[in-house]
Amino acid sequence: MNRIQCGITAMAVVIGTIVAGRVSADEVAERLASLERQVAALSADKGEGGLAAGLSSKTSIGGYGELHYNTLDGKGGASDKDEVDFHRFVLFFGHQFSDRIRLQTEFELEHSLSGEGKPGEVELEQAFIDFDLNDDHTARAGLFIIPVGFLNQHHEPPLFYGVERNPIESNILPTTWWEAGAGLHGSLVEVLSYQAYVHSGLATSTSAVYAVRSGRKKVANAPASDPAATLALVWNVPGLTVGGALHYQADITQGEVAEAGSAWMGEVHAEVKHGPFALRALYAEWQLDGDGPESVDADRQFGWFVEPSLRLSRYVGVFARFNQWDNQAGSSASKSRREQVDAGINWWPHAQVVLKADYQWQDNRNGKEQEGMNLAVGYAF
Repeated sequence: MNRIQCGITAMAVVIGTIVAGRVSADEVAERLASLERQVAALSADKGEGGLAAGLSSKTSIGGYGELHYNTLDGKGGASDKDEVDFHRFVLFFGHQFSDRIRLQTEFELEHSLSGEGKPGEVELEQAFIDFDLNDDHTARAGLFIIPVGFLNQHHEPPLFYGVERNPIESNILPTTWWEAGAGLHGSLVEVLSYQAYVHSGLATSTSAVYAVRSGRKKVANAPASDPAATLALVWNVPGLTVGGALHYQADITQGEVAEAGSAWMGEVHAEVKHGPFALRALYAEWQLDGDGPESVDADRQFGWFVEPSLRLSRYVGVFARFNQWDNQAGSSASKSRREQVDAGINWWPHAQVVLKADYQWQDNRNGKEQEGMNLAVGYAF
């Protein structure tokens, strides 16, 4: 029996004995005082922490998930794909310690099943503390998502078109990309926000042809000999958002490859909205110094996309997207450039629930082609 039940039971006994006339006035007063002390203790528990605090308004729970079905035909040596996958199951937990101090966490299970020899992973994508310095500026420390592009920080399924995340924000901006560190975020003026952090960095290598996505170590016993820094700005007015980020790392291999040097990344993105019409565009590029990246043409890596969309109603929207990217663009004769066209439809039966269908065509300079259909159901709460 918990303490609340005990208190209720005791109160019932007091009332019963008063009615029966079996106790004195002094005994009634003493028992009532005991009840008051129990209620006060319960209130203190709720305010200070523990299970009761977990049920209070100071703690928030959310999450998102998405189930995918992909059926793709490969040509010229490209692989076929015909599979169903619960790609992501994510839970958010947040807690308000005080008016100025907050915790935010994100816990994810990928591909439904993790463990030795299994396809999935269990990951901690966010776990940071925010400290409000004033109304406009906040300090952040912990494990957090790097503020680059459209999707890295805002990748819940109802928020974007297409079943799969666009290939630019998978291969050039390695979404989802998180690191550990500290910094500041807030507003410089009403329409201009910023984020500035020093954090752990990528650690790619020769064996991965210096592809930036392979450098994500996900803050799991990650090398930290060469920290990185990221600065992001977003200008937002009604109907128009323009943002960009700069990222620098002294050694993108964390000292493992002597022929590698510093790395710079820059990206700019914009979204225009006018009535039911919207247009998104993004360009991102990496510059990797050193003989190692240059030897495999990975000293330059870039990608861009343009995505027009039309909201036919509050429930239905259609889109098309052209993508081009190259993780070995250091040579003009590179055959690693890829292009992909996506077109499809989103249906929102509820603002937080989405069903998606799209068709994709991918053409690579090396002659490999892949095309087919993708279906998904997703949610966020």
